[in-house]
Amino acid sequence: QVQLVESGGGLVQAGGSLRLSCAASVPSTSIFTIKTMGWYRQTLGDRRERELVATITSDHITTVADSVKGRFTISRDNALNTVYLQMGSLKAEDAGVYYCNVNAYVWPTGTVENWGQGTLVSVSS
Repeated sequence: QVQLVESGGGLVQAGGSLRLSCAASVPSTSIFTIKTMGWYRQTLGDRRERELVATITSDHITTVADSVKGRFTISRDNALNTVYLQMGSLKAEDAGVYYCNVNAYVWPTGTVENWGQGTLVSVSS
């Protein structure tokens, strides 16, 4: 399994910015190659499912949800096995729990998908 440590959530005023980080690691007895990293969120108004915010491949090809396009930027540092989400022009509807997601190949286990514990983003008006 890939362990994910998220950081950067918090309270911000509407129109403000936040940067989320998610660092991936595995036990020293394993070796891993991360394929896709991404961010999903569970907004306060809908606790039924997580919606995609943005993903990025190992080749830095990104997918960004229409709802955040132009405001959020996803990036990753392959050397640090870390993915970032720069969020700008935050709106009340962006508030929620943001989850890091990683798809990776872990030796000797195989292909795995793991989720972070979630980090809360609150937006005040």
